[in-house]
Amino acid sequence: MANSISRQTLQRLPVYLNYLKGLQDRSGYISASSIASALNLNDVQVRKDLAMITSSGRPKIGYPVGDLIDDLEVYLGYRDVSSAVLVGAGHLGKALLNYSGFKTYGLEILAAFDVNENVVARGNGSIMNLDQLSEFCRCNNPRIGIITVPANSAQKVCNLLINCGVEAIWNFAPVHLSVPSNIIVVNENMAVNLALISHHLRQGTSDENLDNFAESIFNS
Repeated sequence: MANSISRQTLQRLPVYLNYLKGLQDRSGYISASSIASALNLNDVQVRKDLAMITSSGRPKIGYPVGDLIDDLEVYLGYRDVSSAVLVGAGHLGKALLNYSGFKTYGLEILAAFDVNENVVARGNGSIMNLDQLSEFCRCNNPRIGIITVPANSAQKVCNLLINCGVEAIWNFAPVHLSVPSNIIVVNENMAVNLALISHHLRQGTSDENLDNFAESIFNS
């Protein structure tokens, strides 16, 4: 199987997994064409995607559903729990902190941090002062830093998280972050996503052109 995988393929894999886990019968086989038809996708693309992560498919028979689920979960890292810390315990930060579904995807938020003493006090122990972040990271070694602070504070928080040893940043602040080459940043930008939706509605954009439009926004 190939070692590299495109961003578009990686975005589709969780969609396949969610569909497969929703099937009532997981004991049989399923074809790429059946998956594609159910998800309104191209069957050739689905077959290519699955070939990147599994060798369990059999010609004219398909994939064992259980084995395909296992292969997808292993490839996506859902079986290996990664620990995270969250900085910025406002409404969004608290919502993420309280969301129990992250563990299904291999993510555990160990603690949240904020500079507002009132927010810390109301957290009943689940939210700590930002001054405690370095010591907490030294003791717990989280791999991911989640940023849910205002844009004007995001770079400072990002620098602090990197200095604390995190390997990846999940950024919800609407700002470009500068990081060393060994640090991965994934941006969740609602303004960009809304622009994608609006552009698609206005232009009737194809998936390929929409991907190109997204890349032009993220790389600008």
